[in-house]
Amino acid sequence: MRAPFAAVLALVAMPAVAQDGLSGPDAFAGVSDQSQRSVALFEEMGKVLTHPRCLNCHPVKGGPTQGDDMHPHSPPVVRGDADFGAAGMTCNTCHGDKNIRLTGHGSIPGHEPWMLAPVSMGWAGVGLAEICAQIKDPERNGGKSLEDLFEHNAHDGLVGWGWDPGEGRTPAPGSQELFGALTRAWIDTGAVCPG
Repeated sequence: MRAPFAAVLALVAMPAVAQDGLSGPDAFAGVSDQSQRSVALFEEMGKVLTHPRCLNCHPVKGGPTQGDDMHPHSPPVVRGDADFGAAGMTCNTCHGDKNIRLTGHGSIPGHEPWMLAPVSMGWAGVGLAEICAQIKDPERNGGKSLEDLFEHNAHDGLVGWGWDPGEGRTPAPGSQELFGALTRAWIDTGAVCPG
């Protein structure tokens, strides 16, 4: 029995998924409409942006969450001034400049600096279209241009921590290099947001 033509076309057009769960820009080369390709690239970036490694530090309100299940931070913490915790209990009270393995299991994550994303960049529970609008808006993204955003995604060490989160945490899908390549391709195709 022959497969219906539409089913065969769907298989041919389906982007190949990389072994690590994140497709590279080349997987979307077959999408001929540039705007549609741009949206598809951002949706692939969304696999990283909506992963617990990002969401835990991008709360819409309140303090951070933690773990793959995104449970409330323990001990309880608040955002505080400059997204760095309360006076006397800033993020670096517990979080150093690198991950610290605990005896038994797990680890305390670390990077210099360790801090929450600004409230304007909170997106836990927010849809991809709104996340896209936020990261493109210099009024909400800390004054970043699209080129600054590429540099942030491709080279910032705190972003990179998402792929080296320490024992007891699932890394973000793909790699920072692949995430940067997706960001570059998204920008180069017009940085179109999902509808």
